[in-house]
Amino acid sequence: MYLKTIDFSKFSSIKVGIPIEVLMLERNDEVPKDRFIIGHANNLLVSNNPPPLMMLSKDFSFIELEDTILTVGCATPTGKLLSFAKKNNLAGFEFISKLPGSMGGMIAMNAGVKSYEIFNIIDAVKIDGVWKSKDSIDYGYRFANLNGIATKLRFNIKKGFDKGLLEELISLRSNQPKTASAGSAFKNPKDDFAGRLIQEVGLKGAFKGAMQWSNIHANFLVNHGGGTFKEAQYLINLAKEKVLDTFGIELKEEIEIL
Repeated sequence: MYLKTIDFSKFSSIKVGIPIEVLMLERNDEVPKDRFIIGHANNLLVSNNPPPLMMLSKDFSFIELEDTILTVGCATPTGKLLSFAKKNNLAGFEFISKLPGSMGGMIAMNAGVKSYEIFNIIDAVKIDGVWKSKDSIDYGYRFANLNGIATKLRFNIKKGFDKGLLEELISLRSNQPKTASAGSAFKNPKDDFAGRLIQEVGLKGAFKGAMQWSNIHANFLVNHGGGTFKEAQYLINLAKEKVLDTFGIELKEEIEIL
């Protein structure tokens, strides 16, 4: 293991944060118990005073296919896995085209698009050195209680990559802002949409400094350049307060705030 300084204003997808020392885990390292593990910071808002952080090094970025078993390291970028699935005609991976980041981050939040979620297709996760079947893990809409450090994923694969489905899912990006963001800020409440609620309380397009609730999709908190954690947190708290006061609905963050 080794320490690496990561500037989250450049590394994170929302481009908010400061340079912070992060412990990089290598193969066969003993995992510290006093650090919070992060992925590729695509769904992350990091404060200027986060808990001690760690992440998986490139030792955990790999893809191995043997017969019908696909094993993937949790530091593997989603784009790398998507390219592998296309090249090898593997079904079920089309939806990750919309989901940047690492596979570890994907399972930590059970990331997905509409009815497609990563836990729909995995078979098992290696957590703290032990393979655990997905049925033994508590997971649901945009969460997974891993109770440890995940390093590998296992899939029982089927043939038949669906290019039509891939194009259909990519087209969904047309209603998402291109400006720096961490994706959806809030989970959708039951039978409703966080973006609709934020728009209804008059916050679509609202600014605080360089941060804004996007004019394109109200549930995307975007950074127009130089946005700060305080500005982002202000808008998040404002949306939660207004939606609760107006609709009696408590919005739950999908973005991870540290």
